[in-house]
Amino acid sequence: MKLLEPHLLLEKQELEKLTADALFLLKQLISVPSFSKEEDKTANLIEIFLHSKGIVTHRKLNNVWAVSKNYNEGKRSILLNSHHDTVKPNIGYTLNPFEAIEKEGKLFGLGSNDAGASLVSLLAVFVYYFDKELPYNFVFAASAEEEISGKDGIEIILSELGKIDFAIVGEPTQMNLAIAEKGLMVLDCKSNGIAGHAAREEGVSAIYNSLKDIQWFKTFQFPKISETLGSVKMTVTAIHSGAQHNVIPDVCEFVVDVRTTDVYTNHEVLDIIKENVSCEVNARSLRLNPSSIKKEHPIVKAGIQLGRKTYGSPTSSDKALMPFQSLKMGPGDSARSHTADEFVYIDEIKEGIELYINILNKIFK
Repeated sequence: MKLLEPHLLLEKQELEKLTADALFLLKQLISVPSFSKEEDKTANLIEIFLHSKGIVTHRKLNNVWAVSKNYNEGKRSILLNSHHDTVKPNIGYTLNPFEAIEKEGKLFGLGSNDAGASLVSLLAVFVYYFDKELPYNFVFAASAEEEISGKDGIEIILSELGKIDFAIVGEPTQMNLAIAEKGLMVLDCKSNGIAGHAAREEGVSAIYNSLKDIQWFKTFQFPKISETLGSVKMTVTAIHSGAQHNVIPDVCEFVVDVRTTDVYTNHEVLDIIKENVSCEVNARSLRLNPSSIKKEHPIVKAGIQLGRKTYGSPTSSDKALMPFQSLKMGPGDSARSHTADEFVYIDEIKEGIELYINILNKIFK
């Protein structure tokens, strides 16, 4: 096995500097609200940080990207991507969500775990490799609107990033390897009835008509099971019907959250659903597809060699919008995402930067 070139060896002092810079930026990002579609100020901060390193940036709406100094179209390219938008803080917060608070080895603040830690760690990795002569190009992209699967996020810049060989998508996975990810469809369903007076034997309740379909969504099992992602999961998450107590409702509307797997396309799942229910079914989008990367891929093999576990992720991310192979991996824990008093362990960021670099170095051997 070829030894790493001296310029690829990560020294302790350099890791400390990369970590300090990453934490400095993350604290800035936490202090600025960056709800989906409102990420302009955090996009500015990311650009300022990159400019301070002498790196030219590109921007489209609130998406920011940059390419390595020695970018060559003849080389394959690695995309390092994470998002800088956040959900809104829930009512359970006891700390100021927009104040970066260090306490007991933790950094508290909205977006610290999802996905600020991944974002700044991948950015540190990009800075580390930026001016090195490597067999791959590096492309870094900080994307917007990930939390709402918006159409003005990563999707609108993919064509401008050049040909990508594979991507690392930064999300909190405890630095384990999410080699597959469930897709997402949100279905708006409507059952119809006939309006009438509740006191008389008239009308047909749309609520009663909907019950059979709702029960089907609860109990149906798709025949094909994914090795990494398990079964397709369907959950009725909202329902609305009726306006007053004495009127039999003629419409019942409900919403179904569908998590698809890599053994079906979203279109195939939708077709099966429509064949089995009597209500009207409309998918809000078919864009968020399930995805997977083979265990034999060099980046996955490198992670396994360094002791990381592989698994299938039940949550969706910008990975779903990428037409090339991608691996979801990042510091932090998905269980902390969208929770009150969100935090990331400071050591998780340092370990994340080091592990990203050690994994990537393995594919350069």
